[in-house]
Amino acid sequence: MKRLAPLLLLALATPAFAGPADDAHKHFQAIAAGDLAALSSAYAENARLEWVGGPLDGAYAGSAAIQGVWEKFARAQGPLTVAVARVEESANPKGSTVSAHVMFTGKAPIKVRYVLTYRDGKIASETWQIDPKLAIQ
Repeated sequence: MKRLAPLLLLALATPAFAGPADDAHKHFQAIAAGDLAALSSAYAENARLEWVGGPLDGAYAGSAAIQGVWEKFARAQGPLTVAVARVEESANPKGSTVSAHVMFTGKAPIKVRYVLTYRDGKIASETWQIDPKLAIQ
C-alpha cells in the first residue's frame, strides 16, 4: 500500500486534460446559452454543418455561414436548457468523433441526434439531426 500512495498522489496532482467529449458538452452548453462567441471559436475555418430537419434544414460550409445559422437559432429560441445522454467518443491520431443524444428545451423541446468531428482541436464537421422520437436517458 505504501508504494501506491505516491502514484495516487501523482494521479491526483496531474491536471486532467479536456477531450473532445468535454468540448462537445461545452458546445451544447454554448448553444443553449446562445453564446455566439464560444460557438464561433469552436469551428475550423472550413467546417461544415449539416442541419437535418426543422426550419434551418440545409448544409452550411465555412465558419461564417455556420455563425449565421447560430445567430438565427439563438434569436428564434432564446435561452434554453440542455440535457445530454448517450455520449460516445471515438478517436485516432487523425481526429475524434463524438455522438450524443441532446435535448434543448425552451419554447418547445428540440431533440437532436448529434455528431461532431474534431480535427486539431476544432470542429471540422457537425451533424444536427432533428429526431422527435430520440430517447434522452
